[in-house]
Amino acid sequence: MPTSLPPDAPMLVLATPGDTSGVAEEIAAVVRVDNPQIEVRLTSVADLADALPGGREAVVVPLLTWEDPVVMAEIGKAVAATGSGAVVTDALGPHPLLAEALHIRLAERGLARADRVRLLNISSPVDAVILGTVGGERAVRAVQATAVLLASRLTLPVVAASLDTEPGVSVAAQRLRAAGAERLAIAPCMIGHEAPAGIVERAAEQIDAGHAEPLGAHGAVAELVARAYGSQLAT
Repeated sequence: MPTSLPPDAPMLVLATPGDTSGVAEEIAAVVRVDNPQIEVRLTSVADLADALPGGREAVVVPLLTWEDPVVMAEIGKAVAATGSGAVVTDALGPHPLLAEALHIRLAERGLARADRVRLLNISSPVDAVILGTVGGERAVRAVQATAVLLASRLTLPVVAASLDTEPGVSVAAQRLRAAGAERLAIAPCMIGHEAPAGIVERAAEQIDAGHAEPLGAHGAVAELVARAYGSQLAT
């Protein structure tokens, strides 16, 4: 990101599939603090058409960890309906920064060794990690690359599984335990607004596993938003 932008630089429109309060508002606040040269507007996908600035370019960044086709289609329709010519970026993942944030969320709960550049424990507190997502089998396929990136960081098996459809985390847990991985943890590969409250906790209880918190307003999420915007400026 350049340190300064002209007054007519495109506006960054952060589109969330959920409510604009809570985690989405926190992420927008972090983006603003870290990038004061960017004018940031937060909107829900449902209100996107009204939020796009008239007579000015805009870059719409979906607040998603994977390319959810339903949400992306809604965003595309809203932009097309306004005729604004706003550019829509890809979702935030997969990306190594997401894997880093997932690693940190696990470490915060004592479910992973601390990052290599900080304190490094001798043994891992778990044998394998289930990367939980929502959106069915399509979502599971979409986050496979993130699972590989996280496995590389943890040097542990990481498998993706659905939190909201079957086959889900229970099947993933059975397969991992059959392979000798007894101590499991769920790392939710989501920002937090994509699923009903408590879905991660219920899944973890079902398979007797620990769980990390969703990504939320982690700095890596805000950085990926800024990078998505910056990549459009570069092109």
